[in-house]
Amino acid sequence: MSSHQAPAQQRVPFSLPALVALHIAIVIASNYLVQIPVTLLGFHSTWGAFSFPFIFVATDLTVRLIGKAPARRVVARAMLPALLASYVVGVLFRDGQFGGLAALSEFNAFVFRIALASFAAYVLGQLLDIQVFDRIRRRSSAWWLAPAAASIVGQALDTAVFFAIAFWRSSDPFMAANWVEIAWVDYAVKLSVSLLLFVPAYGVALAAIVRTLGRVPEPAAA
Repeated sequence: MSSHQAPAQQRVPFSLPALVALHIAIVIASNYLVQIPVTLLGFHSTWGAFSFPFIFVATDLTVRLIGKAPARRVVARAMLPALLASYVVGVLFRDGQFGGLAALSEFNAFVFRIALASFAAYVLGQLLDIQVFDRIRRRSSAWWLAPAAASIVGQALDTAVFFAIAFWRSSDPFMAANWVEIAWVDYAVKLSVSLLLFVPAYGVALAAIVRTLGRVPEPAAA
């Protein structure tokens, strides 16, 4: 990193511990909400499709402002706490209902499988998102292209990995029978939410940071 970049980057309103906490919170919420089905235009999906895309905004802004390496550190620090917390919350609030602390006394294979699937999907999806976003950002001046492309490919991998690991031959008859349909609908919903809401939100946040700092600091190459 060159010396003239350092002061600007130090003023970026980003805190890695805060980003780690944000990632963990979104993963926990999404793992809880994915247990609650919803029907959209006659297709099966889950409420988790509406919460998880927000994590891509945080990741893409991190890459744009301070680079790939810090973004990867956020993923690395968030993944194991998110796995543990997701399991605990999933057991306590199975099917959206609080089951009491006694539920933690027995290992719940169904919830652990969801938490493990989320762990794998989060890591792979976020790392792909970071790579795609950074590559396109460096090649295109269009502010929207990198977050849009990263969302398309990152969320495709995330969705495929999560549903295949979590619900293929699941002990839950409904999810075992419908996980492929739910995965497709979930991806369509997440992509729609990302492109219609969160990519514009990325643009708004980026513009606000530009106004605050006077310019966007260029991250060092990873």
